[in-house]
Amino acid sequence: MEINDLINKFSDTPEKQCKAIFNTLFIVTNKLQTTFDQHIPDITLKQFMLLTLIKQSSQPLTLTQLGELLGCSRQNVKKLATILEKKGFVKIKSNQFKTKGVLIEPTKKMKDYFNNDFVKFEAELKYLFANYTKEEINHLFILMMKLYPGINNLKEKIANDK
Repeated sequence: MEINDLINKFSDTPEKQCKAIFNTLFIVTNKLQTTFDQHIPDITLKQFMLLTLIKQSSQPLTLTQLGELLGCSRQNVKKLATILEKKGFVKIKSNQFKTKGVLIEPTKKMKDYFNNDFVKFEAELKYLFANYTKEEINHLFILMMKLYPGINNLKEKIANDK
C-alpha cells in the first residue's frame, strides 16, 4: 500500500478526512523527527524544540511552563533539559522567587548554536515547504493554529466525560 492509496481511501467524506488529518499529524511528526535526528548533529528534534522555546522567550521559563508549551509533562522537560545541560546548551537554576521550581536559561553555547551551526539547517526548511505557494503557507499556518483550540476542546470533552 502506498501513501497515495491511503489519501484516496480517506478523501471522500469530511469524517474520513478528519481521520486522515489526525493520522497524518502523527506520521508527519515521526518522519520529521527521524529526518531531523539523522541529519542534525548534537541534539534530537525534541531537544531542539525545547531550545527553540527557550530561545524565543524573553525570560527564563520553568519546567512546568515549558511542558505546557511543548505539550508534555514537566518530567519529560526535566529529562530533556538535563541532557541539554550536560551538553552545555542550557543551565538549570533554582527559581529565586519561588520555593519550588527551577528555571531553564540559555548558555553561550546555545546562542552560538543558533547563530552558527543551525543556520545551514534552517535554510533547508525551505525544502519542506517547496510545494506550497505563499498563499498556501499562510492558509496552512492559519489552519494549523486552529488545532490548538481544537486540542483544548478535546481535553475538555475528555475531562467532562470522567
